[in-house]
Amino acid sequence: MSEAAIHSVTAPVARPELLASLDPLLREWLPRQRWFAGKGRPVTGFSLVTANELLPSTAQLGLLHLLVRAHQPLTPAQGSGTQPGDCYQLLIGVREALPPHLAPALIGHVEEGPLAGHTVYEALHDPRPADVLLEALRTRARVGELRFERDRRQEIRGDLIPRLITAEQSNSSLVFGDTFILKLLRRIVPGVNPDLELPLTLAREGCPRVPAPTAWMAADLDEETYVLGVLQPYVQGAVDGWELALSELAKESEPAEDGCRGGEGFTGEARALGRATAEVHTALARALPTVTLGHVQMERLVGGMTERLAATAQAVPALRPYAAGLRTAFEALADLASEGQTWTAQRIHGDLHLGQCLRAPSGEWSLIDFEGEPSKPLAERRMPQPPLRDIAGMLRSFDYAAHAVPGALGSARAGAVPPVPDWADICRAAYCAGYAEVAGRDPRADPVLLRAYETDKAIYEVLYEARHRPDWLPVPMAAIRRLAASP
Repeated sequence: MSEAAIHSVTAPVARPELLASLDPLLREWLPRQRWFAGKGRPVTGFSLVTANELLPSTAQLGLLHLLVRAHQPLTPAQGSGTQPGDCYQLLIGVREALPPHLAPALIGHVEEGPLAGHTVYEALHDPRPADVLLEALRTRARVGELRFERDRRQEIRGDLIPRLITAEQSNSSLVFGDTFILKLLRRIVPGVNPDLELPLTLAREGCPRVPAPTAWMAADLDEETYVLGVLQPYVQGAVDGWELALSELAKESEPAEDGCRGGEGFTGEARALGRATAEVHTALARALPTVTLGHVQMERLVGGMTERLAATAQAVPALRPYAAGLRTAFEALADLASEGQTWTAQRIHGDLHLGQCLRAPSGEWSLIDFEGEPSKPLAERRMPQPPLRDIAGMLRSFDYAAHAVPGALGSARAGAVPPVPDWADICRAAYCAGYAEVAGRDPRADPVLLRAYETDKAIYEVLYEARHRPDWLPVPMAAIRRLAASP
């Protein structure tokens, strides 16, 4: 498909009538999506940010690209009224009728408006619309407010077969012929997105631990840029750290001839992953500004941690008996800061865990998904932070893996007792040792800050599991008991 084959939405689709006709269907469909951030609150209405036609809906197959705000009532903690609404990226296919293989992608049947009589569906399940996106990136197309860019030094073939990754994600991903992976952001915010910014920075630094962006798509609206998606090389045959850890745990939990088991099966991987993390941190510190955190900044940091503890204890009664012990981790950090100790902050990954790491068949580790915690404001995600925040996230991830009992097909369920008792401790030590080999400093040399970040992360996990996966609550609670008792 040529660039000229991609059309703007100016006609025949009328924007107000289009949204009005889709409104009842989206109210039903959108809250069911894994990536919808406003679960538990009704959608009271929509407002259209942009609408562009990537394939004309008058043809046998149409493709609409929409940015839509979903309006919802505020929570009691937020006050009364309705918030402005999160902005979501939607790719909607339009057909007269869906073939059977696309039935799971159904959004609904349009009763009125410019698409009356047609069926609309999640277009990413359909190879033809996926081809349109890749072609737009390849040709650096412009479609209304949409802008498709690519690194001209990298070739993008137009004959790659697309497939949608169906695993639960906070965004959506398409793989093209085992050559590229396109991550499409779903909840869209204005500004420089770290999921594009940091991989581009690391590519310029020559850091091989992050796949360099090949292309990306954005929207230019009201003098703001909204990053919509990033195309990167696909690491064929790679396995993520979580699945690899569970696989090794399954092997190690089997009885050994000598009766001894430990974390030795994953120790080498944990050490290599520590080195890879340090390479990324070192490259980011070279390329982007660093700052010094003194008493004032640390007082603000500790205040935020303490507030999260109080709010979580209020929401999750099981945490309350440990609140006083947990608070000592934050008090110890505040005491160090008041004595004049300072820390260096830099750009970091921001949401590092085993699932954000890929091990290639060659044995090399890569870090992916630099978006940070999507629930936090973009400005906060882009702030320099101590590298130990990433370290703490990974250490908690080892603990999660140790408490996850591997099941069929690589799945896991929460268990209160690790099948290999020392596995997490062995892997945590190996990871920190590997990090020190590259960074020149062992993360365990700053135990007060590390404990504070681990405690803060475990508190976050308690709230998340209590709300979304109650069966998994014993996992962070085991860490809570340990951290609350730490000196």
